[in-house]
Amino acid sequence: MSATASPHDVQTGGPLAGRLVIDLSRALAGPHAAMMLADMGARVIKVESPTGDDSRGWGPPFVDPGDGGTPEATYFLSANRNKESIVLDLKADDGRDVLTALVQRADVLIENFRPGVLDRLGFSTERLLALNPALVVLSITGFGHDGPEADRAGYDQIAQGETGLMSLTGSGPDDPQKVGVPICDLLAGMNGAAGVLAALLQRERTGVGQIVRTSLLAAGISVHAFQGTRWTVGEDVPRAAGNHHPSIAPYGMFRCRDGAVQIAVGSGQLWRRLCAAVGVDADDPRFATNDDRVRNRTVLIAELEATLVAVDTDELLGRMARAGVPAGRVRSLDEVYASAQVQSQGLTVQVDHARLGTVTLPGLPLRFFDSRETETTRTDHAAPPVLNADGEAVRRWLSDNS
Repeated sequence: MSATASPHDVQTGGPLAGRLVIDLSRALAGPHAAMMLADMGARVIKVESPTGDDSRGWGPPFVDPGDGGTPEATYFLSANRNKESIVLDLKADDGRDVLTALVQRADVLIENFRPGVLDRLGFSTERLLALNPALVVLSITGFGHDGPEADRAGYDQIAQGETGLMSLTGSGPDDPQKVGVPICDLLAGMNGAAGVLAALLQRERTGVGQIVRTSLLAAGISVHAFQGTRWTVGEDVPRAAGNHHPSIAPYGMFRCRDGAVQIAVGSGQLWRRLCAAVGVDADDPRFATNDDRVRNRTVLIAELEATLVAVDTDELLGRMARAGVPAGRVRSLDEVYASAQVQSQGLTVQVDHARLGTVTLPGLPLRFFDSRETETTRTDHAAPPVLNADGEAVRRWLSDNS
């Protein structure tokens, strides 16, 4: 068995096959980063405390497997596929010894402790890189590793507020709302995974690992996009504008007879196509340019919806398709996962869970192909592990490869 082969001898494939990742993180940002690397073929060993990852207790919903044990949290299932689990008490000699052995064999270590916690456990970045100079360390915090607020605990909704995302989200300026998913956690994980890949690429040239650091604060600010430059360059403080774009019109959600449709008109040509399809005057001087349409957005939306209220969703989407105007439904998640297009893209996967049997999970956002257009995306997925499911196997593997 190779130094990074799975004790289950699963041939995962993928661009990171043969890489070993030690996941010390809990909750969501770090686990999401580790899961992304696992999806790309890396072997990921999740190190958990004796009580397990915090998210094992986050619910409802929980799923009761009917075996008399603790129900499984669907939250944990969302961020931990394709991983092994080992329980280590890092305050005890045995736990530290096993982690030391893992670090010496690893390509990547991921952690999201508050600054200083790993140091107190005896695994400062200096020691980690002394144990393994080629190691790439991904460290995710709430507000950054230094600066006046480095010690603040980081939780997603706090970060959404602190980074201004909530001020941009909601029905209007007086209605700040969080995004419906923990977006700062998820983006921090995605940014962290990208940083790991860059560090691994640099290691190919230098043979030396490095430390990658990011935060929930950085994640939220990294997606300000044009809203950020509205302030930093234009000195215009953005505010929530509901379901319509602040700089493009018409671009947003419109009510029709039996539901709602999203319509995106990003050019003068699309504006004329829309008008022809719904019977609106394209030459109305109030709406001549995008700037005019944005300035008169309230009137524009009212006039469009006065026309659309007599049109069913299916009919309107058909008109938009024939006119070449981008449009779409507002779907619930059950409708999303039933979509033939979602299924065709591999955006769900079925796995065999040790306690729950066959379960369906949200799938991989990336697909890989070789030069002959043969798909090489990982297809053999492992269910999120029950606590310490692989503890004995990992210890045995370390002993065999000592």
